[in-house]
Amino acid sequence: MASEHQGERIAKVIARAGLASRREAEHWIEAGRVSVNGAVISSPALNVTAADRISIDGTPLRARERTRLFLYNKPRRLMTTHSDPEGRPTIFGALPKHLPRLISVGRLDYNTEGLLLLTNDGALARVLELPKTAWERRYRVRALGRITQDALDKLRGGVTVDGVHYGPVEATLDRQQGANAWLTFTIKEGKNREVRNVLLHLGLQVNRLIRVGFGPFELGALDDGAVEEVPTATVIEKLGAEIVKESGADFAGPVLDHAPPPRVSRRAQARAGERGRSQKASDREPARPAPHAAKDDRQKRPTPKKHRRDRTGGPRPSRPKPSNKPLPDDTAEIKPSPNKPKDRR
Repeated sequence: MASEHQGERIAKVIARAGLASRREAEHWIEAGRVSVNGAVISSPALNVTAADRISIDGTPLRARERTRLFLYNKPRRLMTTHSDPEGRPTIFGALPKHLPRLISVGRLDYNTEGLLLLTNDGALARVLELPKTAWERRYRVRALGRITQDALDKLRGGVTVDGVHYGPVEATLDRQQGANAWLTFTIKEGKNREVRNVLLHLGLQVNRLIRVGFGPFELGALDDGAVEEVPTATVIEKLGAEIVKESGADFAGPVLDHAPPPRVSRRAQARAGERGRSQKASDREPARPAPHAAKDDRQKRPTPKKHRRDRTGGPRPSRPKPSNKPLPDDTAEIKPSPNKPKDRR
């Protein structure tokens, strides 16, 4: 087992394996579900290395998957969380089931749409969220009200709203469309409801907010609700060597199969159960000979053919066989049958 200053925290290793978040992994450890080198541990204050054997509920921890990054076009009315106390739908419930367990890089509000970065590496997500990373967040905004470019230019030095200070903002008035103004809004901090609060301070009420860019990544033509993986080479190039080193991202690991098992209908399950029961019965009981089989293997006698009977109970008369005799000539005299009685009129 690693010493106190070697390796990585056990909860971090479990999280990087894609099984749970760090907090969930810590709960598993406290519940006695995690063992290291055959011994159950009770505290997450433990560092481990690749030489240690980690098991969850007796099952060995699978290999660490390579760091992966996804672009997701978040629709409106979805929460950026794994569970919502109010029961509202979440992005993780809407994602395809074949994806690994993912973590969002930052959050988007319930009614905010657009680009959201997702990754299976919690350490990378935390580095990208740090203020010192200073990645720009770019938005397209539709807001109710009128504004001038001069008023927007004053945001470049930052603004304080209700005791909260927001850093420099680059805002451009694209057009005034009826009662609404369309803006391009660029910020670096990404504080909670920053765009809405700053524009409300200027007398504008945001009614549509779309994030179109985050750092070097763009929403592009990604469809609403669609998710797309960024190729590994592109991720390394756009993250840069400093972020890769600080996050400890691993781009050499394998890509694991996360496809769910195929669904089996109840009818197929019932048939499989019947086959299993019949197979077990055949294993228990030897095959019995057919009841009509003779003990001395003599040839079975043919069953006599049964004659059909008519309604009276007697044998049914057979049909007359066709005759090859020529038909009588119509002009020939027809003589009465000797058995037919004569007409007495």
